[in-house]
Amino acid sequence: METMVPVDGGELWADDTGGGGLPMVLVHPGVGDSTIWDPVLPALDPRRRVIRYDARGYGRSPAPNVAYSPTADLRAVLDHYGLARAVLVASSMGGAASIALTLNNPERVAGLALLVPAVTGYDSPADTQLHQDIGKLAQTGDTEGIVQLGLSRWGQAAGGGPETDPVAAAHLRAVLPAWFANITHQQTDPPAFDRLGEITAPTVLALGELDRPEVVRCNEEMAERIPHCRLVRLADSDHYPTLREPENCARLIQELYARTH
Repeated sequence: METMVPVDGGELWADDTGGGGLPMVLVHPGVGDSTIWDPVLPALDPRRRVIRYDARGYGRSPAPNVAYSPTADLRAVLDHYGLARAVLVASSMGGAASIALTLNNPERVAGLALLVPAVTGYDSPADTQLHQDIGKLAQTGDTEGIVQLGLSRWGQAAGGGPETDPVAAAHLRAVLPAWFANITHQQTDPPAFDRLGEITAPTVLALGELDRPEVVRCNEEMAERIPHCRLVRLADSDHYPTLREPENCARLIQELYARTH
């Protein structure tokens, strides 16, 4: 069932499949909105309750007009649905928010399935340069240039361009307004990289072997720091694992879910 979830100074679109047992909450990346999970959903156990939502400005959620925290928004989604505990399934940007919530409210996270996750407190010169390059293109209004640049970094599995990767290109093109709308409103959580050793929830971390080298290194180091984390290498994935290997992603999610009981 679709609904709008109230959050501090705004609202988020969310969808709840219903079902029983411990719920899963899907937290999307910055390179796509909640529809990025569409290829995975059919392969998940239909008996499970699955909730997904669009972050502010993404998909069907209004753009922000006040400062906000993605982690606080995730907590607000749990509160809205009355979820004392849930399994968090998160990709890239969504991983950073899910890790922050796990560190701040460990009692609410029964398990973590992290797909090519980001984390605050891990600084990469390559990321800084990429953001600067995107900023230069944004100043000239070259949105297609941003899509081309983004796919050349995040879409290597399909050739790295809109012509060879139209599905990823459509996802990326659709979220550019959210990037621009959120830049002055989205707050960054305190550094979490050095606190990963505090995570006690069962965790699986899947990296894409075709992802950017600095993301692969970050994910490897994250898995080393999270106690008892299972590291999985997706050979055919870049930064879009749910598009590249949806069935493998679903399998890993369900295996993680089984470890939470």
